[in-house]
Amino acid sequence: MIRLNNIFVKFGDFTALHDINVHVKEGEFFTFLGPSGCGKTTTLRTITGFIEPAEGTVVVKDRDITHVPIEDRNIGIVFQSYALFPTMTVYDNIAFGLKIKKFKKPEIDQKVREIAKKVDLSDEQLEKAVSELSGGQQQRVAIARALVTSPAIICMDEPLSNLDAKLRVQLRNELKKMQKDFGITTIYVTHDQEEALTLSDRIAVFNKGYIEQIGTPNEIYNHSKTEFVCNFIGDINRLEDGLIRFMNENGANVSEDMNNYIRLERLHVNTDAGEGQISLQGTVESREYYGLYIKYYIRTCGQIIKVIEKNDGVRIYEEGQEVTVTIDPADIMAYPSSDEAAV
Repeated sequence: MIRLNNIFVKFGDFTALHDINVHVKEGEFFTFLGPSGCGKTTTLRTITGFIEPAEGTVVVKDRDITHVPIEDRNIGIVFQSYALFPTMTVYDNIAFGLKIKKFKKPEIDQKVREIAKKVDLSDEQLEKAVSELSGGQQQRVAIARALVTSPAIICMDEPLSNLDAKLRVQLRNELKKMQKDFGITTIYVTHDQEEALTLSDRIAVFNKGYIEQIGTPNEIYNHSKTEFVCNFIGDINRLEDGLIRFMNENGANVSEDMNNYIRLERLHVNTDAGEGQISLQGTVESREYYGLYIKYYIRTCGQIIKVIEKNDGVRIYEEGQEVTVTIDPADIMAYPSSDEAAV
């Protein structure tokens, strides 16, 4: 559906994107993920036509659109700021693109009301000024405006970042449902790892203008290709030399020349070790209570490791309590020491 082939973007002497290659399938929810300044929004703007690459091509449905004007690309865009017209009504904001394309009034009215219904905007809200709406309602208007012209692709640049945490989660779920219902190919930009893992069919992780890894949420999280991805996605433990030596002395085969990591949920407290697993003696230093789960900070083998345990309301370990931590060497992700990691 969408192919970015060997894309380089330069601003003067600065190269913002280095040899970007991406293939987005039709109907896919594809996310560009990474920290601020990593190149994800620049890549999105290259697809939409706001930026022209120094090298490479942008191809949509086998058509090279690298030099095609923005308005001729048939791509809907939802900006971080929503970019709505505050003095215009919700109806006129949604209808704006249709008017530009010179649709007739009856067709405009039909399309506006149909799309408003799909994004849960009432007839009453259509007559209000955008400035009268809440942040969540304004976000729906921005999505409706992007979808009403029936684009082949919709691109969203951090559309939930201006909302409070509870509303962000609610609209994240609605956004995914809408995308499935419409079946529209979606490119989504975010720095929020949880958002990316929840929404995406596949994710491209960016770092300093390069793509570190492209994969499904499971591949990105459980089979991180590089040390940067391993550190950037979710919380993780880096295993220090003393712990690794203890494991190797007890039958493990962990390379001491690599940087070794393990996810918090792969460790278990006061659980019998299975075949190939190793038990570590430790002391609970502190804990964080999250309701569904508890995060423990446990000192063992000269370092603090973090462990997430499901909260069953019965087994809750206190500060200073002696515990065992079970670790399976097969769950360790290892990277060459020369790799660049992000904290």
